[in-house]
Amino acid sequence: MLRLIRGGWFVPLCAVLLGACASAPPASTTAPVLALPLVVAHRGGTADAPENTLEAIRQALEHHADVMWLTVQLSKDGVPVLYRPADLSALTDVSGPVAGKTAAELARVNAGWTFKQTDAAGQVDYPYRRHPAGVPTLRDALRALPPTMPVILDMKALPAEPQTQAVAKVLTEEEAWARVAIYSTEAAYQRGFAAYPQARLFESRDATRLRLLRVLLDDGCMDAPAASAWTGFELHRKLTVTEKFTLGEGRSEVSATMWTPATVACFRKQSSKVRIVAIAVNNGDDYRTAACLGIDAVLADSPREMAAIREGMARPLRCPASIGAGIDP
Repeated sequence: MLRLIRGGWFVPLCAVLLGACASAPPASTTAPVLALPLVVAHRGGTADAPENTLEAIRQALEHHADVMWLTVQLSKDGVPVLYRPADLSALTDVSGPVAGKTAAELARVNAGWTFKQTDAAGQVDYPYRRHPAGVPTLRDALRALPPTMPVILDMKALPAEPQTQAVAKVLTEEEAWARVAIYSTEAAYQRGFAAYPQARLFESRDATRLRLLRVLLDDGCMDAPAASAWTGFELHRKLTVTEKFTLGEGRSEVSATMWTPATVACFRKQSSKVRIVAIAVNNGDDYRTAACLGIDAVLADSPREMAAIREGMARPLRCPASIGAGIDP
């Protein structure tokens, strides 16, 4: 796999969304891992700066993120903008749904209002109350990024059809289809973007979750993704297991490790080109595990911390013959 050159971008571009990067060696051997997973900046780096803002993007680039993950909703006037929660009050100095304000009005909202930092003495500061960060449009974000940088767009809000059409229009006008992949927890977006042959789609979260659980529960590897498919799920996930009885049910809360040698092997059963993104990888141990599993990319909240973790890892990385797997109560 071609890697990032410090101080610059891919030379030549490691087309992570085009399937041009080779997978890391299998985790079942002690062979050295020559390339580490790509670092995907979650919402631009939600731990480093106000999420989904141009400031977050700027800092993620400064800390050498490989891929940008951005969350999209639709403004009142039908413009794709970057914001995640259902209500503006969660992160900004105003309230109401994103769809209740125009893109121009959202640009004047302070999306950094609730972002806080704590110093070594425990003092809490809200730096972006002094330096506001507005809600940007998708077009603004694409233009702020290097033209070769891969982008994953997480589609939020329903109905899906108007947002699908609006995003497709921006991607066409900005000639950005080739570097963008579409993710959503709502299957309606997979259906909507399927109408665009140039769209690169993650498979539905339901399909990914079901396949993972079947393998983890020893129900076999079924319906492995086709070649060049994109998949994403948390490396670790808290789950509720429900057992049905004749007169009721029982529930157990478990902490699951979702990506294991067995699940990765299942996802790549039909093709080694299936791409896997491990979500919520935010420490060195999990990053090392992802590398040893041969996972392509990790979704991280802090590109700044991941840059230090990546720099501190000895190369080539040598992995154990096996990595612990399964569901841990």
